[in-house]
Amino acid sequence: MRPWFILIAAFPLTAAAAEFERDILPLLQRHCVECHGPEKQKGDLRLDAKTFALKGGHDGPAFVAGDPAKSPLFQRITSADEEERMPAKADPLSAAEIALVKSWIEAGAAWPESDVDRAATVDPRLQHWSVQPVQAEFPAGASIDAFITARLKENGLAMSPAADRRTLIRRLSFDLHGLPPTPERVERFVADRDPRAYEELVEELLASPHYGERWARHWLDIAHYADTHGFERDQLRPHAWRYRDYVIASLNAEKPYGQFLREQIAGDVIAPGDPTGLIATGFLAAGPWDFVGHVETRSDMLKRAARAGDLDDMVTQVITSTMGVTIHCARCHDHKLDPVSQRDYYSLWSVFAGVKRDNREVDPAESKRLREEKERLRSQHSRVQAELLKLTGGALDLADMVGGGNGHGSGKKGSGLLLETGDMETARQGLHRNVKPNRLAPNRISLPETNASRFVKGVFLPNGGEGGQAKLTLAPGVVLKEMPPTTGLAWDIVRNGLLNAQKHARIDGIDYAAEGHSVLGLHANAAVVFDLAAIREANGVGDLRLTAAVGFGAVPAAAASKADFAVYLDGERALHRVGLVKSESFTIDLPIPSAVKYLTLMATDGGDGIGSDLLFLGNARLRAEIDATALAAADRARIDELKAEVATLQEAIQAVAEPPQVFAIKTEDRPPVTRVQRRGNPDDEGAEVSPGGFAWVRHAPAEFGDNSMSEGARRRALADWITHPANPLTPRVLVNRLWHHHFGQGIVATPSDFGLGGSAPSHPELLDWLAGEFQRSGGSLKHVHRLIVTSATYRQQSQASNSAAARLDAQNRLLWRQNPRRLDAESLRDTVLAVAGTLNPAMGGPGYRDFKYTEAYAPLYDYITPDEPALWRRSIYRFIVRTTPHQFMSTLDCPDPANLTPVRVQTTTALQALTLSNNEFMLKQARYLAARIERETTTRDAAVRRAFALAFQRDATPAEVRAAATLAAEQGLFAVSRALLNANEFIYVD
Repeated sequence: MRPWFILIAAFPLTAAAAEFERDILPLLQRHCVECHGPEKQKGDLRLDAKTFALKGGHDGPAFVAGDPAKSPLFQRITSADEEERMPAKADPLSAAEIALVKSWIEAGAAWPESDVDRAATVDPRLQHWSVQPVQAEFPAGASIDAFITARLKENGLAMSPAADRRTLIRRLSFDLHGLPPTPERVERFVADRDPRAYEELVEELLASPHYGERWARHWLDIAHYADTHGFERDQLRPHAWRYRDYVIASLNAEKPYGQFLREQIAGDVIAPGDPTGLIATGFLAAGPWDFVGHVETRSDMLKRAARAGDLDDMVTQVITSTMGVTIHCARCHDHKLDPVSQRDYYSLWSVFAGVKRDNREVDPAESKRLREEKERLRSQHSRVQAELLKLTGGALDLADMVGGGNGHGSGKKGSGLLLETGDMETARQGLHRNVKPNRLAPNRISLPETNASRFVKGVFLPNGGEGGQAKLTLAPGVVLKEMPPTTGLAWDIVRNGLLNAQKHARIDGIDYAAEGHSVLGLHANAAVVFDLAAIREANGVGDLRLTAAVGFGAVPAAAASKADFAVYLDGERALHRVGLVKSESFTIDLPIPSAVKYLTLMATDGGDGIGSDLLFLGNARLRAEIDATALAAADRARIDELKAEVATLQEAIQAVAEPPQVFAIKTEDRPPVTRVQRRGNPDDEGAEVSPGGFAWVRHAPAEFGDNSMSEGARRRALADWITHPANPLTPRVLVNRLWHHHFGQGIVATPSDFGLGGSAPSHPELLDWLAGEFQRSGGSLKHVHRLIVTSATYRQQSQASNSAAARLDAQNRLLWRQNPRRLDAESLRDTVLAVAGTLNPAMGGPGYRDFKYTEAYAPLYDYITPDEPALWRRSIYRFIVRTTPHQFMSTLDCPDPANLTPVRVQTTTALQALTLSNNEFMLKQARYLAARIERETTTRDAAVRRAFALAFQRDATPAEVRAAATLAAEQGLFAVSRALLNANEFIYVD
């Protein structure tokens, strides 16, 4: 039975109502309640009480009071289609019963209220603590310590003594910076007797830019930020880093939290034209994105599924991170625990219905200026190059023409051309298309970075069929003939020119991928057509000569395959090599008469049916036929001038910056209508919904407007709703997250679930007091940090010395001591670098890539550990790959960026100990630490004491000095350094 809603006009108990009780209610009980009653609700629909009937199910109003013809229920019970007729799998209603239903609807569909209705209107879930207004009034003297002490006294407990100063400065430094304090700063703090010394240290740490670097990591965890798309294609997001830098800068600038959230949800709408607003929306785009499902697949069903997953990710990320509601649980049905309906979920979906992820220009005006400047220089370069070509018979690089070479011809790696049955596009995200064979895809675009718009006629997928009988018309009177037979039926990777999976490009000892050479890749099956007439006109040349080295460079999986290669001049095949295998290569030196209009290069699969980057052309050039001996002295002088001018122009072109981009969102002003998806199935849509929130939180109207709302107005309304001053969830969730990171667990132990399935607060009044303080401060995170870290609760010792307290409260929920915590993966790596003296302090900009990248259908990321200071920046600047976890970081519990991570899992494994002891990174940094302490001291004992001060921020005991000095004498300072970097005291914070 298909689901539907019931909408019934409310009338007083009259004769019509009596008819309902006498005739309609028994009918519903006999035929409907079995599937739509208290025990079972198919389609989320109940028909046993008015309240539930008014709530409805999935599919919109079923009763239209006064109009049976427009009532879907009446249509169902009268349908002649057995699949549509209700009740399902049962005898149809009798004519008399149908007449009763019809007359009841015509009379207004009156339905009196019952005791069940009155009971149903009192939903105890609406009284859940987290959605009640934040408590505004507290006793005089309210403070963190007062609330904690009161709970401890109730349980016969007391706080632990305060930690010593060395412990406190180490704890504060790691909490606020994620880095250890220097030995010198520790000694100054320990020696400072000023009563305000601790508070001044707090202010110093909060004012440092390292604060933003540390706390941005916590926010990026719940944004599941990474620098690649994820899924099986996991392609690069080279411009995502601007959002990461936005988070760091916002935290350091103490941006009000409400503004911080509003910018990330609707910054481009709130501040149009402001680059910061657009960059902030990188929050919505931070999660994984299915390239295959959105772009490559030809299946409309898979595209809809991918889009559904994308919108679910946005809705879930925004609501769970800001309000702590597990909204994704309502995607397929009403939330099983919280009073959030499936319609509520899809109302939020409607907010983002016009939002997609993409690279965006940060400043369109500046981008236009840069493009125009580069185009001006390129045009000038082309004119000078053409004059030089006339005089010298120089060469034009074909790889540069298609924009798919390694960039050594033009100085820039191109994006390649896309093969389609229509317009060409630049491969901004490695865009692919499936195509039909033997259809020329003409080049109809302007590629300012290449000459493709002028010199490339188009590209196509060759398939000669049996006997090579197929033909392709390149232009009137120019027909390509003798195309080879192939077994490839579709070309799934269609970037002509740009090698996707090339493993090498070496022929006879020459690496054509190296500086000074160029590579033109041909995927099997592929053909690219060059417009020689345009080339001649632009360069003033006549007869040409094609020269190149042709090699076989397939990926290892295709190494046993073979390939065919052909060159066509207009419609005639001028060169054909069959059955090339991996070990073969040859050179081309082919004259091209001035009458030839088109040059076609074609690679086919040799009958194997294997689509791969089978062939590449090294230094593929068109050379003008010039008699150099006939040059006059004046021409030779002019050649020298032109060469110098070409070099100057090339430098100027290189100096023009690329237009800055950010991976954020792109929008359509009028989003498509959103409908409820039954069981979360995008191919089974139900009732239309409009943009809105959910009514469980009653701080502001949950309806934002109707479907005529513009895309921007929807997100702005959501941002206003989330950051509304009366919203009780937003401030509670935020202060709880801060508390969690200072104590290792939140007042609510489930930071992203404040619903009925989450934990109850250990100190509810304290949570509300902090939320109130946060709101009164204007949304200042640093204000809450100050309150927490200056409290006696925070400054307690972490030793579990009170056995009675340990028995009563083993989880330390009452906070009778501080919690010792292990450094997270990023802090551990950064601390190793800081102690070794190798930490690169550079802030911001593109992330460091500690991997070797191999472009392929599914790119390969092979992690490396070279001695390069550029790779020794803080871990917040690491280029994060989704599908290839970093071995060192993931072993130490660095989270999977495919998932939202409000709480990091902490494991203790043998592999972690082995990693810290034997990982190449740890060994290298231990050597740097050894070199540092040897450089900074003059005796072995002094070196040991310096090592302890750097690693543990304390003096070594006499026994430790003796033991470490003995070890150093026997095995060197490297052994001492390695031991210290593996000690529990190094990786744990008390």
